[in-house]
Amino acid sequence: MVDVIKKGALLLMNQKCYDNYFLEYNFLDVPCFKALLSKGLGIGIIAGSVLVKVPQVLKILSNKSGEGINLMGVMLDLLAITFHMSYNFMNGYPFSSWGDNTFLAIQTVAIAALVLYFGGRKPHAFIFVVAYAILLYILNSGLTPMKVLFAIQSCNIPILLVGKLSQAVTNYRAGSTGQLSAATVIMMFAGSVARIFTSIQETGDTMIIITFVASTFANGVIFSQLLYYWNKPVGGAVKRDAPKVKKVKTKKDD
Repeated sequence: MVDVIKKGALLLMNQKCYDNYFLEYNFLDVPCFKALLSKGLGIGIIAGSVLVKVPQVLKILSNKSGEGINLMGVMLDLLAITFHMSYNFMNGYPFSSWGDNTFLAIQTVAIAALVLYFGGRKPHAFIFVVAYAILLYILNSGLTPMKVLFAIQSCNIPILLVGKLSQAVTNYRAGSTGQLSAATVIMMFAGSVARIFTSIQETGDTMIIITFVASTFANGVIFSQLLYYWNKPVGGAVKRDAPKVKKVKTKKDD
């Protein structure tokens, strides 16, 4: 039983921190606390990412529409997620520091394909999925040099900002957040904030940290729009009561 507990604990901390907590009962070790918190947040983010965009997928399916969703923004978001995932994977960083991107990529592909499908472009949806699978293989099979992956990762910041902020522009022009899922927007914002801390703790990679700072800003803009347009209908159309017609008196009425 003790061995099982130890194996489980070592998934969250190194041997030194395990000895501090379970042998020396030193619970005030700050570096170990930060490492444990980071690992716990990372695992929590990965667990949440399994479902983070599912509300968005279900909303599109139930309405049979991708109205209000900026397809270019979704595509750019997918590219940013994919480049980040491949860069981390090929660098051998801990899965807890980037694993959520795997599930985010799958769900973002589904959203893009559904927007194309319900937008009357069914063949394009199929071609898009096949093309994305080929891109994944090229980036993660060793065919792409690390120098190229680093250059791609450095391009992630403008790609991410343009992708997210193009959605913000769409929201502004429509006067609403359209078919955007509130649950998805909130979880994306919270996850990007937490990822700044986990990236500092687990990778120390400046490029990744800056990327998440930019992601937090962009997600924060969309989150603020969600709050601002909360009670406004899709399309920004506000229902108004029909104007009352004043009855004109005639001699017959007298």
